[in-house]
Amino acid sequence: MTNFQSVSLIDAMKACEQMPGLSVLDHGIMVRDYYRDLIGHIRHGNVLAFAWRLPDWIHDPRLLENLPCEEVIETYQLMHDCGKPYCKTVDEAGKQHFPNHAQVSRDIWLILGGDERVADLIGMDMDAHLLKDDGVAAFAKRPQACALILTALAEIHANATMFGGIDATGFKIKWKNLDKRGRAVLRHL
Repeated sequence: MTNFQSVSLIDAMKACEQMPGLSVLDHGIMVRDYYRDLIGHIRHGNVLAFAWRLPDWIHDPRLLENLPCEEVIETYQLMHDCGKPYCKTVDEAGKQHFPNHAQVSRDIWLILGGDERVADLIGMDMDAHLLKDDGVAAFAKRPQACALILTALAEIHANATMFGGIDATGFKIKWKNLDKRGRAVLRHL
């Protein structure tokens, strides 16, 4: 990726709001920072800096076995929504939507010459959130499965700060689903 292209993409991400007062880039930074907090806790027993509700499976050592290098995973987390400025729509009620944003983000990342390992993670970013029982076995076979589950956990916690915290009903619903899927993925590893 050339400097001009990356600066243009970064500028577009800064200019696009994930939600009022939070840019797409700022959201990516939050996800990365939450992930760092979580990984430091899992790997080294660091005290968590952010508010967390950790599932009981979080200390399974298999979660750390095949993670991508830090540069790849953190770039993915920062850039996972980079396509949102390019697929944003606004409905009649003024609500914004980002249809097919994971695929658009992946495509834009590759068009700009980004790392294919990062592109693969970006393209699969929503998979852990949308995972159903019948897809768990196939998901667990992916080399990116643990990175995606851990990032999804970091993402719902980062997002919780915007929607009432980890005691909010919306967070609890997302957490319960991710907890269930995480346990199921680990059974298939």
